[in-house]
Amino acid sequence: MKNHPRLVIAGVRGGSGKTTLSLGIIAALRSRKGLKVIPFKKGPDFIDAGWMSVAAKNPCYNLDPFLISKEKVLNSFTLHFTGDIAIIEGNRGLYDGMDAEGSYSTAELSKLLKSPVILIVDCTKMTRTAAAVVLGCMNLDRNVEIKAVVLNQVAGSRHESVVRSSIEKYCSLPVLGAIPRLNSGEFPERHMGLIPHQEHHDTGNALSFVEDIANKYLDLDRILSIAMEAEPINNRHELPMAHSLSSAVRIGVIRDSAFQFYYPENIEELEKNGAEIVEINALEDKNLPDIDALYIGGGFPETNAITLAENKDFRSSVRSAAEKGLPIYAECGGLMFLGDSIVIDDKKYPMAGIFPIIFEMKKKPQAHGYTIVEVEKENPFYPVGTVLHGHEFHYSAVASISENGSAFTAFRMKRGHGIKNKMDGICYKNVFATYTHIHALGATEWVNGLINKAKEFKRVK
Repeated sequence: MKNHPRLVIAGVRGGSGKTTLSLGIIAALRSRKGLKVIPFKKGPDFIDAGWMSVAAKNPCYNLDPFLISKEKVLNSFTLHFTGDIAIIEGNRGLYDGMDAEGSYSTAELSKLLKSPVILIVDCTKMTRTAAAVVLGCMNLDRNVEIKAVVLNQVAGSRHESVVRSSIEKYCSLPVLGAIPRLNSGEFPERHMGLIPHQEHHDTGNALSFVEDIANKYLDLDRILSIAMEAEPINNRHELPMAHSLSSAVRIGVIRDSAFQFYYPENIEELEKNGAEIVEINALEDKNLPDIDALYIGGGFPETNAITLAENKDFRSSVRSAAEKGLPIYAECGGLMFLGDSIVIDDKKYPMAGIFPIIFEMKKKPQAHGYTIVEVEKENPFYPVGTVLHGHEFHYSAVASISENGSAFTAFRMKRGHGIKNKMDGICYKNVFATYTHIHALGATEWVNGLINKAKEFKRVK
């Protein structure tokens, strides 16, 4: 048994201020207390996780029990706990899950990790009722260790006093902070969350802003003491696999402002299984380097459509490599890049042209949530019959898809939307592209498929 000081930051609903609170605590503990903070994120989110990694100056790892088995969640947590304290940001409301039982909720994760919870409550147009909300959260499941409350959107000192007194009287919980209503554009929203830190005009100033909030409005000493009192948990992590130098392959990963959504665990698992990662910039590079496979994650190719379209040499290089049999795996934004073009405000921007699909950007989400897919057809990476848990979130839709005898879809959506007609995972030669994001710790088939295909290509190229 080993002590892992840790906190789960949870809200009573989505948009209650969890991310601001998490970032503020991380930044303040790191700079003011000199602690090495390891951030974790519950839920299929890349943008918040990216900000948390910048605030902590450490990678943010995912702990989502829908994507990853409970055992692997525990293993990943203890394996990646290499610092002084872990801050785990939940998603949606504390008890919100996939059903009436709250399956895969932040509450269930907190119990799995035996982690104390700090609950942030948006107090907009609410006083004593806030105590009823907190009391309901406490009583719904007494095994969830709610240890303290932070108030958000407080209108003034009188408002704070009534809410604070009500919670402390009826809930017997300490209120360890009260954040006032803030009129700030430090975290402008893109789609349903923050903009990626890569696109923010001044990440340093933005993080200083949330750190100042934490220092000014939170009782950091008491928050830290709650984390330090967390119950020890079993240190059951599996040791990483040794690199296999004899069979090492070079896997390219496109990382730039257009393609930035990667779980760090996905990259780690490729490395553990013998891959050398080669970073590529689709906006600036003219040609693909010497690689044995290519991995293109999600992101916002639409906001970089002009630059991607203008980089004809790179698009041609990717298309040529696909024709020669280079294994390519692409998710969401990567799928869009491999299509014929992206239409934005009635203007068409050419992409790599591997798949005969024209994508069109919409004003509202076209798909958002967890997915379950079953592999129905032979493809380069997954055995037929494999069932995978993932997620999808995109504002793009298929405007048109041409009939092409050599391209086909391999995934049937048991849950989710996919590319078209409840199908996803479009294939051409050794190229596979899907709207569904996969987490490597929940899908060893993905790791094995990409590594094996890279080895195969290396032998014959």
